[in-house]
Amino acid sequence: MIGHLQRNKAALALSLAKLIHSVDTLRLAEELNTLAKRHGRMAQLLLEINTTGEENKYGMAPAAARPMARAIHTMENVRLLGLMTMARQSENPEEARPAFARLRNLYEDILREKSAGPCFTHLSMGMSGDFEVAVEEGATLVRIGTALFGADSGRMA
Repeated sequence: MIGHLQRNKAALALSLAKLIHSVDTLRLAEELNTLAKRHGRMAQLLLEINTTGEENKYGMAPAAARPMARAIHTMENVRLLGLMTMARQSENPEEARPAFARLRNLYEDILREKSAGPCFTHLSMGMSGDFEVAVEEGATLVRIGTALFGADSGRMA
């Protein structure tokens, strides 16, 4: 599944995915916690952070991430594994660096606070055009579908 996760699709996402990358509201995290409890499992997730401030992108504001991490840490059936961001689209991969550095700094702040638990180990950032910069900034997960499968790989028939 690609894109913004709405609460009405949370059950489907939970049944299909081992790790949900796009949690951007407390309501969605609470819904995943409820569903995971109902099904006797643990939901693993990343918080989606809008590090560029673009209005057309999903993700929570960076300032909301630390309180959100603390709230999720109290949930019984949800584990916060890290943070995710999407950089601005650009032909120049270096233009993504500020967004990735901002996410890494936020990740380090949450680690210092010890508010996310021991499973908080991932930074998901970088795509086919900028993943090298993302790795330099600390990415542990990158999304490189276009590089592997071509530009039309994400489209549904």
